[in-house]
Amino acid sequence: MASLLRLPSLLSPSKPLLRRRLPAASSAVGAAAPATAAETRGGDREGQVTPRSVDFNAWYTDVIAAAELADYGPVRGTMVIRPYGYAIWEAIQDYLNVKFKETGHSNMYFPQFIPYSFIEKEASHVEGFSPELALVTIGGGKELEEKLVVRPTSETIVNHMFTKWIQSYRDLPLMINQWANVTRWEMRTKPFIRTLEFLWQEGHTAHATLEEAEKEAMQMIDVYTKFAYEHAAIPVIPGRKSRVETFAGANRTYTIEAMMGDKKALQAGTSHNLGQNFSRAFGTQFMDENGQTEHVWQTSWAISTRFVGGIIMTHGDDAGLMLPPRIAPIQVIIVPIWKKGDEKAAVLEAVDSVQKILKEAGIRVKVDDSELRTPGWKFNHYEMKGVPVRIEIGPRDVTNKSVVVSRRDVPGKQGKEFGVSMEPSILVNHIKGRLEDIQASLLQKAITFRDSNIVDVSSYGELKEAIAEGKWARGPWSASDADELKVKEETSATIRCYPFEQPEGIKKCFMTGNPAEEVAIFAKSY
Repeated sequence: MASLLRLPSLLSPSKPLLRRRLPAASSAVGAAAPATAAETRGGDREGQVTPRSVDFNAWYTDVIAAAELADYGPVRGTMVIRPYGYAIWEAIQDYLNVKFKETGHSNMYFPQFIPYSFIEKEASHVEGFSPELALVTIGGGKELEEKLVVRPTSETIVNHMFTKWIQSYRDLPLMINQWANVTRWEMRTKPFIRTLEFLWQEGHTAHATLEEAEKEAMQMIDVYTKFAYEHAAIPVIPGRKSRVETFAGANRTYTIEAMMGDKKALQAGTSHNLGQNFSRAFGTQFMDENGQTEHVWQTSWAISTRFVGGIIMTHGDDAGLMLPPRIAPIQVIIVPIWKKGDEKAAVLEAVDSVQKILKEAGIRVKVDDSELRTPGWKFNHYEMKGVPVRIEIGPRDVTNKSVVVSRRDVPGKQGKEFGVSMEPSILVNHIKGRLEDIQASLLQKAITFRDSNIVDVSSYGELKEAIAEGKWARGPWSASDADELKVKEETSATIRCYPFEQPEGIKKCFMTGNPAEEVAIFAKSY
């Protein structure tokens, strides 16, 4: 499935993630008036995350630790996904699971252990995956007759089973998906982006014709594209991979490419038209309507937990995560504030009422009424976790039957609204409106950032200059695979894709000067 590109080591997986020390806990639960987020970022805060502009990679790992998304496992290169990080993955699952079933796919599960002989059956597949394979040679205290591969992807074992299940055209199309873990023995790792073991979904389908398989592969990359735009607020560029970058064993690979906050590209999802490569290797055949025996045409497609890393690197800022509301595990955090003991009961009663109103409206809301932390600490904490909206309720708000609403994506006083009515219909409409505003704002900000960092080039020199500046280069391309590898060797940039959206008019390859039918996008990548 999705082929992961090599990445120079950015941190040592044998070391713990950096820890952000929050201000000391206090038994005082508030002040006379709500403190703004800007006020609480003063001298009472230790160990802030590294600013993005200073060291993007250190910022990324700091945020993962401080927002409690993940930590390193005891085996070098592995990752423990913590509850909040897993909740983001669950939000991805919830959306895609519905779409997969709507498009006719059924979930199932295949074994994690695959006979090594299966991997060897498809020549390009074994060549592409051999450096990353984890092998089991001993089981039950005895050496195994045949070594087993710990699942790096499932095309081979899927075909083994498809060969048993498919006999006739009446058995087609066969369309399945599995949510599973896979293992690829990466030497250089980065949390969520590249680890020895990660989570994903992998879809596998078999069809009677090439046209049906192509339609399926395109349909699924479209599902991924819509998810990225509409729910993750990531403006990906969908397109076709070059021959050099095509998945091992596929005829064509389609991809969605996302620009991260450091302008590197992230391959966020892939869909492959496998042709008949695996069906010929495994003898996966069917009897057509004319009584002729044919090999099936196949696809496979996947999105993994690296998408969580993509969300972090696309939207985060110096204060931590910034989650799009549609993907956020917590959409609204309510922080009660009081100074005197006799104010507490009335404040908590109002908080409970507001929470119930929002929950009944289908909004994912949480109350933090702990007395062990100050409101200022809580503001910082939930900003770090990227919660889109914060509601503050203090004694004056109770008296006025109103709340204070703060947007995560607009810092300081500019993002605060005072006097928002607690009246259920007004409050619900206001909060829902703000969540939609934030969703749209994050997408537009990411589109603007992406478009301002793509440079159109007409010569190899211009490409080198654009890549040296850390930008993406887009230009006409019809050069050879050898030329493509030359670009990679000299600039560290690869062809990310030939975008589906192509400019009209006559084009000339910037490398060779020959006619070119398409433009390609080059960039450094994760």
